[in-house]
Amino acid sequence: MLAPLTILHAAESAKPPAKPNIIYILLDDAGYGDFGCYGQTAFTTPHVDEMASEGMKFTRHYAGAAVCAPSRTTLMTGLHTGHSRVRANGPATIPDTDLTVPRLLKDAGYQTACIGKYGLGMPLAPDDPKKKGFDYAFGYVDTAHAHNGYPTYLIRNGEKVMLDNQQIPGSENKPGTGVATAEGRKQWAPQLLADDVQQYLDQRAKDKSQPFFLYYTPILPHANNEADESSPLGHGMETPSYGEFASRDWPDVQKGYASAMRFVDNEVGAVLAKLKALGLDDNTIVMLSSDNGPHKEGGNDPAFFKSSGGLAGIKRDLTEGGVRMPFVVRWPGKIKAGTISEQVSGFQDLMPTVADLSGGKVTSECDGISFLPTLLGKNDQQKKHDYLFWYGSEKGGKLAVLKWPWKLLHLNTGSAEASDESGKSTAKKKMTAPKPLVVQLFNLEDDPTESKNVAKENPELVEELEALMKQAWRNPS
Repeated sequence: MLAPLTILHAAESAKPPAKPNIIYILLDDAGYGDFGCYGQTAFTTPHVDEMASEGMKFTRHYAGAAVCAPSRTTLMTGLHTGHSRVRANGPATIPDTDLTVPRLLKDAGYQTACIGKYGLGMPLAPDDPKKKGFDYAFGYVDTAHAHNGYPTYLIRNGEKVMLDNQQIPGSENKPGTGVATAEGRKQWAPQLLADDVQQYLDQRAKDKSQPFFLYYTPILPHANNEADESSPLGHGMETPSYGEFASRDWPDVQKGYASAMRFVDNEVGAVLAKLKALGLDDNTIVMLSSDNGPHKEGGNDPAFFKSSGGLAGIKRDLTEGGVRMPFVVRWPGKIKAGTISEQVSGFQDLMPTVADLSGGKVTSECDGISFLPTLLGKNDQQKKHDYLFWYGSEKGGKLAVLKWPWKLLHLNTGSAEASDESGKSTAKKKMTAPKPLVVQLFNLEDDPTESKNVAKENPELVEELEALMKQAWRNPS
């Protein structure tokens, strides 16, 4: 049995009507096309679709990076990957003193919680969400640990909570916690996280002295590490049951992917239902996105369900399929139902947006722009980005800058991290000879699939955007 939920309270209090509760749901490796409201037809996502129909759907919203840790760091710190401290999935973290979204909200009187995959860099104890502004944290601290769907432990407030899952002997040195035996899969972590979310919301309904910020980060539909050696299903899209998809004429791995998406959609529905049941619905803004594009790990084929939504590329690519994300926001009575926004926005915008929502202060450097005017239908008051920037360390290194509608990519820029063709870091870190630099320029208005490189026809525009690339970059501190 898991230890009972414990909630710590910030010293300050605020009246809920003046400051909305904020829930941010961040999926793991879901693509732009993985939801019905973004064009998915092979499986349904009725609860996310309901969020969109009752709120706002963004069509030009961008992740912080094309892989997990740097993308989540941008979300939590408001800094793009030319400025942030965590720019790859390698061993890096942010100092405990840096401003984060939860710390800003805590200073504004919020109770803050992270349930799921924190994943900004290092494992416990070098990294700890409790030291980054979260009053309560339950789940996984580092990315490698979160690749295990049946871990031997989860972490609550800096302490291990042991589970009943059994580890393969000798696998202790594998990333995270090693892998569970086929017979030892007793407790599926995504369900434990979902149950904890429900308990947390019950607690907040009992104590309304503070508004709350809940960062709910399921580990799905990411693949699971247990597939390496012991999966009874023979692939890495492992869920307890294929459910309604068991009889489909699909490869088993795709049944697993669809069932993972069904699970997270059902949990979105459970969150919305709980808010209504507890009387928290009208004063709670709920946001949902994904940390990067769809993956091809654990045997998954992102083309099978067209998970990129017709966009080019997947996870680890800086083309649109790797970084353009679904983003849905629901706030009853404040956001006009069924609206669609083409505002160019990104993960760095969360910090200034929650500052506006909470009355908090952005007290450090921030690359974001509040999109609250867009949410409230005040488009004439909405500021716009001059440009967005991305850095990617994998697949030979890459850079991208977007000054809508023009997007410039540099491929084979060199990298501090060796990787194989799938983008997976190689164990021996052998660097191959650098390939020639590839320069690509696309007009996303005319060519949203990035199929026509017009760099040679527009040398002056390439030069302008390359100057922005240089402007956006500084060496990590």
